[in-house]
Amino acid sequence: MKILVSADMEGATGVTWPADVLPGTPQWERCRSLFTSDVNAAALGFYDGGADEVLINEAHWSMRNLLLERLDDRVQMLTGKHKSLSMVEGIQHGDVDAVAFVGYHTGAGTEGVLAHTYLANSITGVWLNGARASEGLLNAHVAAEYGVPVVLVTGDDLTCVDAEGYAPDAAKVAVKDYVSRYAAVCRTPARTAADIRAAAAQAVSLAGRYTPVEGGPFTVELEFDAEHLAAAATVVPGVAAGGERRVSYTSATMYEGIRTFKAVTTIVSSAVEEQYG
Repeated sequence: MKILVSADMEGATGVTWPADVLPGTPQWERCRSLFTSDVNAAALGFYDGGADEVLINEAHWSMRNLLLERLDDRVQMLTGKHKSLSMVEGIQHGDVDAVAFVGYHTGAGTEGVLAHTYLANSITGVWLNGARASEGLLNAHVAAEYGVPVVLVTGDDLTCVDAEGYAPDAAKVAVKDYVSRYAAVCRTPARTAADIRAAAAQAVSLAGRYTPVEGGPFTVELEFDAEHLAAAATVVPGVAAGGERRVSYTSATMYEGIRTFKAVTTIVSSAVEEQYG
C-alpha cells in the first residue's frame, strides 16, 4: 500500500502570517521544523496503520521547505519545482492507493488562515463548475480522475470544514483555529503531531484505488485584483476574458484543467509589479 502526502505549509502547526512561510526569513526557518513535524506525524501514522510506502510531495512555494533529515527513514520525498501535476505530482503513475493533504488551507477570497489559491495574493476568487474552489477541491478532482481517495486533511478548522465538501469521508485534523487571515489559536506541536499520527493510522482503512471518475468537462473561472492580470492570463490558449478582472476556460479533464491553471498562475505572477500589483 502506497500513500502520497501532498504537503503544503500555510496550514501547518503554528503558521499564521506571511513571514512564517516565505523562504529565507527567520520565521520560515523556525516554521520549517513545525511543518516537518506535521508531515512526519502523518507518515508515521500511515505506517502504524499498515502502509508499505509513503511518498511526500513538497507542495509549498519553492517546494524545498521540509527538513529531509528529520523525516522517518522509511519515507521518500519528492522535492523541487516544475512538476507535471504540481501539488499532487506522483498520483498519475497508477501505484498510489490514497492521498493526504497535509498543511492545507482555504481558498482565495474566503475566511481562513493565509487563505489563497496558488498565488499568495492577486487572485481574489476561483470557481470550478460554479463552486468556489480551494486548492484542496482542485487537487481532489485530479485525484478522482486517477481513482485515488483523499483520506486525510490537516490545516486550520475552516480547512477541515472546506474538506467536508470534497472529501467527506477523510479524517480531518485542525492544528489551529481561525481568528483572522493572519491570526489563529494554535495547538502545540506535540499535541498536533499526536493528533495527526492517530488520524493517519485510522485513515489507512480508507485507502484503495477505485474506478477513475470522469467528471468533465471542467470550467474554471478566476478573478484577479487588477484588470491587467486578467489580460495577461488570456495569453494562455483557451483562456478567455469573462468580465472585468475575470477569465475562464474549459477543459475536458481535470488533468488538463490543473495544468492550464498552473500556466495561468505562472503568467499572472510574472505580470505583478511590486507594490502596485
